[in-house]
Amino acid sequence: MIRVLIVDDDPFIRESMKMILELDPELRVVGACGDGNEAHGFFTDGQTADVVLMDIRMPNCSGVEGTLNIKRTSPDTRVLILTTFDDDEYIVEALRNGASGYLLKNIPPDRIVQGIKTVHQGNWLIHPDIARKLTGWIQPQSSVQPEAALEQVTQSRKDPFARFESYGLTPTEKQVVDKIAQGLSNKEIAQELFLSEGTIKNYISEILSKLGLRDRTQIAILYWKHED
Repeated sequence: MIRVLIVDDDPFIRESMKMILELDPELRVVGACGDGNEAHGFFTDGQTADVVLMDIRMPNCSGVEGTLNIKRTSPDTRVLILTTFDDDEYIVEALRNGASGYLLKNIPPDRIVQGIKTVHQGNWLIHPDIARKLTGWIQPQSSVQPEAALEQVTQSRKDPFARFESYGLTPTEKQVVDKIAQGLSNKEIAQELFLSEGTIKNYISEILSKLGLRDRTQIAILYWKHED
């Protein structure tokens, strides 16, 4: 059972989201808060949640600040930003403060449910529209330099996998990259490619190693950089 804390300054959204989430037997809503301060207080009062579904723009304490405070108090809790705003500053700060994902409220409810499960498993998740805005936020761990690597990538729109040809990705790895860029979770990728989730995780680890990147979010960012 995944314990979820909902944080949004709109009472209607809090109640609606609670009803949606509790339709899934794997999720249990353990609380609902109106801003980042209330959410932080939830944890300092000794209560716990596995995933926090966090809005960004709220009075008193934004989701950006709330994320930072929650992660300091409860490092193992995952924070999934869910908002109507896609401002660059909010996106970057929320991710820097420890958010595990950033989704927009225009996605179907089932994708929100799957997003909660995805970040709970330790994965990153980011809306494709947001990934497009973060093309400068790439910090490779290996010796591969991002600008040098980008020069090697094919710009062809006819073959979306061709842009990663120089990295030596296998056909299946290229497909995994494409699915990640579309915002799919490991479970969804596994279903589409008829593989196990464990196999998908292994593929992602190998992809990260070849591209010299840190996480799946950076894979999506690199992909969309070459899509423009």
